[in-house]
Amino acid sequence: MTTGLQLEGLHKELGGRTIVENLSLDVATGELVCLLGPSGCGKTTTLRMIAGFLEPESGRVVVAGHDVTSLPPEKRPSAMVFQNYALWPHMTVTKNVAFPLRLAKRPRAEIAERVAKVLELVNLTHHKDSRPGRISGGEQQRTALARALVQEPAVLLLDEPLSNLDAKLRVRVREDIREIQQRLGITTVMVTHDQDEAMAMADRIAVMNDGRIEQVSSPQELYSDPQTEFVATFVGSLNKVEGRLEPHGLTPEAGLTSAIRPEAVAVVPASSDGALDAEVVRVTPHGHFAEVKVKTLGEVELVSFVTGPPPAEGDQVGVRLGEVWRFRDGKRVR
Repeated sequence: MTTGLQLEGLHKELGGRTIVENLSLDVATGELVCLLGPSGCGKTTTLRMIAGFLEPESGRVVVAGHDVTSLPPEKRPSAMVFQNYALWPHMTVTKNVAFPLRLAKRPRAEIAERVAKVLELVNLTHHKDSRPGRISGGEQQRTALARALVQEPAVLLLDEPLSNLDAKLRVRVREDIREIQQRLGITTVMVTHDQDEAMAMADRIAVMNDGRIEQVSSPQELYSDPQTEFVATFVGSLNKVEGRLEPHGLTPEAGLTSAIRPEAVAVVPASSDGALDAEVVRVTPHGHFAEVKVKTLGEVELVSFVTGPPPAEGDQVGVRLGEVWRFRDGKRVR
């Protein structure tokens, strides 16, 4: 596959503090890559360097083989959808979408044709004469997306695009964005702190921590084969204990952390072969499954996800362990 976007050794400092440190990332043409991480990890700063709103101290931004590091935002072949949409409240949907083309002094007929085409793409033709205040949050989001797409960018940049929507609408709009992105085959970088969003939308996820990328993988690989303790903890739920956790129990070992996903902890009847004896200390229903917290005789507390009828608090049960990961100094060890 060809490379749509290359970030080479990007480094950025703000207020005397390193925000992004020697960050490199290749995004294939037509691929959607998510920058995922907690607040302050450098993901939005990275996106703004790609867009040209921030200049890196060092490193390069290369789009489709062309170095754009020194170009201002309006000269770059990229377009950004901002977290707050940044729509003009006094303009109609049509005028908001047309704004960057008018700024670029494109011919009037071309503007009309491109705006009509993109409004149809995002299913907003029926709102072309509405102002942003008269349409829903999801429709405002699609207006902002249309304004980016009408520029026909080589790279689409999405900054927390769903953060202002309620939970149910967020799921629907993320499906819309993903479907449009795939239909157009547009190279896309999205920033989010929401792991569910990243897992549902991305071809690959780059997990960021303290200005660096800890791992870049497909959503499935990121979840099932994390390479650092931070990635394992940040993506999905996790049981962590200090020492070496084995099927027969916990062995103290200085500097070693063992981790296991809740679904890899099986709650079975007491005294089952190959199971640790344990007591149920808490049961939390979640609709289609229950979160069951147990304490083994060795005083190890583990959470299991149980489908079907869960045990009751105080029940004596057995616990069988699936795959256990081990980390030393934050790095995975085999």
